[in-house]
Amino acid sequence: MNAALPTAASGTLPWPAAEFEARLRAKEAGYHIHHAFNQRLNSGALAPFQVRGWVANRFYYQQAIPMKDAAVMSNCDDRETRRRWVLRLLDHDGHDDFAGSHAGGIEVWTQLGIATGLTRDELWSQRHVQPGVRFAVDAYVNFARRSCWQEGVISSLTEMFAPKIHADRLAGWPSHYPWIDASGLAYFRNRIPLAQRDVEHGLEVAQGWCDTRAKQERALAVLQFKLDVLWSLLDAVERAYPDDMATEKRP
Repeated sequence: MNAALPTAASGTLPWPAAEFEARLRAKEAGYHIHHAFNQRLNSGALAPFQVRGWVANRFYYQQAIPMKDAAVMSNCDDRETRRRWVLRLLDHDGHDDFAGSHAGGIEVWTQLGIATGLTRDELWSQRHVQPGVRFAVDAYVNFARRSCWQEGVISSLTEMFAPKIHADRLAGWPSHYPWIDASGLAYFRNRIPLAQRDVEHGLEVAQGWCDTRAKQERALAVLQFKLDVLWSLLDAVERAYPDDMATEKRP
């Protein structure tokens, strides 16, 4: 897709802001919305045990997000950025009385798991988490710990593509999976406006930090790494829950 984009006059000059953003957004071609397992998931083609397997494994990613965000913030020497970034931790860990709208994304995802037939203990014990999922998610958290905070922020820009995948689930799951209580879909609904807010901040950081072509190209590589993490997660889930999985092994 990048070949169709306009190019700067020199191969060493930074791309103009609009072109740089376009190149970041073009990475959507590798987003896990296009993964075969996700396409089956959102088209209603999966059995209940496969949906539960995905929910349980994705939970490992969900509970790692605030750890990733804390790592980014711990590397950040800019007070204003820290004050904005801390909202992401609260979005997932919860805040105030941790009830209702304050519960946080991890708790809301737990409710999704319960709505699919998993127990809270099954999720929080991580008994269903596949080695490939653990490896990919841990690599992402370690990346955030070891990289400069700007690269940590840029890695989060997969949020540019998230509203569509959440909207697809909200539109299709009630009819495809009527056995899942509709209240369990709140996570997808909640994330759409939050993702839009986070993308605005992430792009602001990317545009400010990437003042050279080398940094812009590094940003594209960082975003590709995050896309690979998400893709690898689904690869592992797809392999773990084949259609003919033995009944006694199904979650």
